[in-house]
Formats: sequence, C-alpha cells, structure tokens
Amino acid sequence: MTSSRAGEGFVGVIAHVRGSCHKLMEGSMFASAYTLNRPVWAATIGAWLVASAAAPACANVITDWDEKAIAAVAPLASVPSPYTPYAAYRIMGIVHAAMFDAVNSIERRYQPYLVQLPADSATSKEAAAAAAAAAVLATIDAKTAGEMKAALTSYLASIPDGAAKSEGAKLGGAVAAKVLEARANDGSNAPDDYRPRTSPGVYVPTPIMRGPMWPGIKPFAMDSPSQFRPTPPIALESKEWATDFNEIKDYGAKNSAKRTAQQTETAHFWLVTGPAAYQPFLRQFATAKEMDVVESARFMALAGIAINDALIAVLDAKYHYNFWRPVTAIRNGDIDGNSATDRDAIWQPLADTPMHPEYPCAHCILSGSVAGVVKATLGTGDIPEVATTSPTAPGVTHRWTNMTAFTDEVANARIWSGFHYRFSTRVGTEMGLEIGEYVVKSVMQPVEASSR
Repeated sequence: MTSSRAGEGFVGVIAHVRGSCHKLMEGSMFASAYTLNRPVWAATIGAWLVASAAAPACANVITDWDEKAIAAVAPLASVPSPYTPYAAYRIMGIVHAAMFDAVNSIERRYQPYLVQLPADSATSKEAAAAAAAAAVLATIDAKTAGEMKAALTSYLASIPDGAAKSEGAKLGGAVAAKVLEARANDGSNAPDDYRPRTSPGVYVPTPIMRGPMWPGIKPFAMDSPSQFRPTPPIALESKEWATDFNEIKDYGAKNSAKRTAQQTETAHFWLVTGPAAYQPFLRQFATAKEMDVVESARFMALAGIAINDALIAVLDAKYHYNFWRPVTAIRNGDIDGNSATDRDAIWQPLADTPMHPEYPCAHCILSGSVAGVVKATLGTGDIPEVATTSPTAPGVTHRWTNMTAFTDEVANARIWSGFHYRFSTRVGTEMGLEIGEYVVKSVMQPVEASSR
C-alpha cells in the first residue's frame, strides 16, 4: 500500500478509463414475455420507460449502478439502529445479484445465482441491469423509489429506443422481483432481542447494539451462519493474550505515544463503515481489469454475496463468544488472571468502539472476503493498481497492487484504532478468505464447467 493526499471524493482514483462505450443493437421485435409474481414491478418499470434518441450507453452499467446504489443505501449505513450498517450491505448484495441474473439471462455464460428468464440475445444488457438495480433500490422507501425512477429514466434515455431497450427494462424488473421475493423473509427484519448479561440491580451501558439479529439471517451462499465459526478466543492466561493486550494498549490508545503519524492516518482511513468502505475498491478493480458487462456483473455479485455472508458469519461468532473489547479489557487488566497485563483506569481507544462484541474482527473478515473473491477469480493475489479515498481521512489516497497488503493494512488499522486484538484480526482475515473462495466455487459457475 502507498498513501498520498488529494482532494477527491470516495469514488476513488485510478488511471484507467471506465470501459469503452458499447453500441447497442436497436432490436427487432421479441416474442418473449416476463411474468412477475408482483405485478407492481411490471407497471413500475413500464412507467419508467421514456422515448429518446440519444448516444449509446457506456458499457460499464454495473459499476455505474453500484455507485448510484451506494448513494441510495447511505442512510441505511449511517442512521443509528440495530440494523446499521448491515441493512445497507444486504441491499447491495441483492442489487448485484439481480443485475447479474438479468444480464446473464441475455448472455448465458454462467449458471444463474437465483433465476434465469428467457431473453433474446439482442436484448440490451445495459437496460436490464439498470432496471434490475433501480427496482431493488426502490424498495428502500418512498423517497428512494422516486429518486430511482428519475435515475432510471435518465439512464435509459442514453440507450437508443427499440425493443432491445424496452425488453431489457422489462427483464431487469422481472429478475429483480424474483430476487427480492427470494430474500423477502430472510430474517433481516427480526426484532432486536439482545439481552445484556447482568445481575439484578447492576447498571450496564445502554447504547444500541449493532446487528444482534444478523446471526439468524439466511445466508446468500453459505449453508448456515455458523459454517465458518472459528474456535474460541485465546485464553486470558496465555502469553499470546498478554502480547496482544499490551500491543493494542500501546498502539491503539487515543493519545498513543508509540503509534506513528502514518499508522494514525491508516487507522482513521479505515474508520469508514458500510458499503462505502469496499465497493469503491471493487469498482476500481473491475475497471482496471477491463471487465465487460457480464464479467463485471458476476465479479461484483460474487463480492457482494461474499461480503454479506462474511457479515453473517462474523456476527454469528461475535454474539456467540461475546468477547470483551480492548476498552473493557484494559480497564479491567487486573482481573484477567494474567500477571503480564496491567490495568489502565483511563484508557480510551483512538475512536468510539463499535457496539458489538470484539471477536473476531469484522473489517478484517470483510477485507478478507474481498481478497478471497479476487484471489479465487484471478488465481493470484497480485492486482493492477487500485486506489481509493475515505471520508474518514479527508485528502488521503491509499493504493494497492497486492491483496495481502490490502488485508494486512485493514487488520493493522483496527489494532491502531484500539478496536481489535492481533489474534482477532488474524482469525477475521482468514475467515474472510475462506468465505470468499467458497462463494466463488459455489455459485455462478461457468456454464461449461457446470455441464461437465
């Protein structure tokens, strides 16, 4: 990783041009039809179609709509609630699954994630992907539905009129409806039933816990939330516990004398949460590899699915083990049974500790899942240079050419922030790598491979 300061927004920086523009076929008439379980989708998509004679749309519809989706889910990632920011990740996963199944229905290179509908090969993949993404995002709330109507209208206006566009939009809406139906009762709306462990009359801190219901959510690809559950945290009496305790006590403190300016910058960079943390990296990677629409759709869907399953898995482990955070452990260093740890009564982390148990590291499992997808897709951890910025470190750009460097940076950042012990970052990263590889090998396989 290298770091530099610049004044860009979080969409990131990269030297590659975003895909070439693709001339769309102004299609002939089609005999195909798409049946919706929810007729409202057909009516909605039909109402959004507009007449225009404009220049061809850019081929990178997948990354275009990923960027639009990040803006649409921002409230789900920032407004405090037990579902923040996990509901935003969930919507992003559904968006990309729907876009992939839509374009893959037109050009059938892979097995579908959930659904494959009949489509003429001349159908506009751009219209299908855009309509699929808009239909999913429109379910967030009425305000977002209106915004997506306008966004889709504008996007479709850049595609020449004809059956290719109209059938593509219908296809995208139909696919989105089926993917939404499949995720409708996945447990994401379960109530917050977290029970603080206490005894009668004893006060416990009362902020909103994050994601206590997420271990019960239906995974996107895993067999169960506990499929990748790790072994328990290390013993408090161990030498490793003392080593990791003292490392984060020294380097993760708010006013650390040992943490360097570069380490502090990196810690701040990765305070970003929600899809805005990893989607820009994925977009830049897809662009750098010059992926076409179908390849971009598959890659982004694989990553979206892996990220969601990683979140389910890590929250399953966190609430199962309920391991204490450094701010708690360090202020209670005299009761852990380890003579090599000392209590610091006023210790504080660099930033506010996330409100869920410590073990394992969530940012680490997310970065690991991204790395797992990239490595399993490419067969290597080396990548074209990708660079992103962060809203939590204004003016700073970080660059990577290797996925191990990427995951190592995230892991170190969570230690330097005062949030996670070294052993927890290792476990989180390894879980993520395993989940990413599992997803790539389990879903959306090439048609040729699946038919052997």
